Amino acid sequence: MSERGPATAPSHDSSPESPSASTTAPLKAARRTSLLVTFILGGLTALPPLSMDMYLPALPQVTDALKSPAATIQLTLTACLAGMALGQLVIGPMSDRWGRRRPLLAGMAVYVLATAICALAPTAELLISFRLLQGLAGAAGVVIARAVVRDLYDGEEMARFFSTLMLISGAAPIVAPLIGGQVLRFADWRGVFVVLTGVGTVLTLMVWRGLGETLPPERRHTGGVGSALRTMRGLLGDRVFTGYTLTGGFAFAVLFSYISASPFVVQEIYGASPQTFSLLFGLNSVGLILVGQINGKLLVGRVRLDKVLAVGLAVVLASAVSLLLMTTGVFGEVGLIPVATALFVLMSAMGIVLPNTNAQALMRTPHAAGSASALLGTSSFLIGAIASPLVGIAGEDTAVPMAVVQLVCAVLSTSCFLALCRPWQGASRPAGL
Repeated sequence: MSERGPATAPSHDSSPESPSASTTAPLKAARRTSLLVTFILGGLTALPPLSMDMYLPALPQVTDALKSPAATIQLTLTACLAGMALGQLVIGPMSDRWGRRRPLLAGMAVYVLATAICALAPTAELLISFRLLQGLAGAAGVVIARAVVRDLYDGEEMARFFSTLMLISGAAPIVAPLIGGQVLRFADWRGVFVVLTGVGTVLTLMVWRGLGETLPPERRHTGGVGSALRTMRGLLGDRVFTGYTLTGGFAFAVLFSYISASPFVVQEIYGASPQTFSLLFGLNSVGLILVGQINGKLLVGRVRLDKVLAVGLAVVLASAVSLLLMTTGVFGEVGLIPVATALFVLMSAMGIVLPNTNAQALMRTPHAAGSASALLGTSSFLIGAIASPLVGIAGEDTAVPMAVVQLVCAVLSTSCFLALCRPWQGASRPAGL
């Protein structure tokens, strides 16, 4: 398979005076300033929320059309989520061995095929099976996108670029349900998968035409499954890398618990209309995106990343505490506005926490960015998937479980940051070196 674009990535340790640095610097600068590459990577990271959230408004239709219990149809969501979590563990190491471009194109092609078959699925069992395959293949986009960012960027520039990606990936949860709802005005639930097939096809073509190989042959890993497992074991054996991975994973669980519980909490407990809920959900997503841009444009490069991350975690923790106090009645009966305000502050702080944990973890893994990206993504999805069902454990009459889950995850995230990352000690050697 031919590889378009630059065939090699510039070495991170080339001196400014060396010939290799002088010849590769223009290529690196060109790739960094490419708006098309930014949109491609943003689209790839937005693929998981698009695949999950665009389908949500169609769930009742799917239940009726396939004549299956709601619990069975909900497995179509679980299958896609599990596929995206586990697929990253396979595709990330593959991209370290064979480069980024070929595994990404193969994954995207399978994603398009699986999504098209979902649109034609005659039974719930077949739909669940191909939603699993859709998730496994779609994992290629998000895991390789992070690895590509690591190939092209170092240090503070990497954190800044992750914040830029949030402009695209952060908007996906806002627009996905809206797109799904609009599709259902003109088609049945199968139309949602037709649209997702089109999105996947466009992204595949954009990758083919606009994203060159970023991992040169001399930096690729050799060996099979055993080598990949040893690499991952080495990464997990690095205390600081594991600390940032768990910090980001538990913070992501705070986000997942909000997404799972907020429709019920805002509408059923606090009596908001669906329109009001949509407005609040959109405002929270806008807050996350704006704070992400403040992080990338104003804070990164001026304040040490660990200090920024510590402030973000403190805000998340304080917001979670306030939510628990409000939902347990410590302040008496509170209305929607105080709860919505606390949720807005909590979700906005994610614009600091999530890009900086990714950047700090990947900063330590220039030798295995694909495997490191796989561990980051898989841990986030799995921890989030475990936390999400717990928000409804006490029934439909209280928001306390949501607040408890968010507080516990916030405490665990902060504890991992302090106990494992030990930011006061400063940076140490990269993982596995």
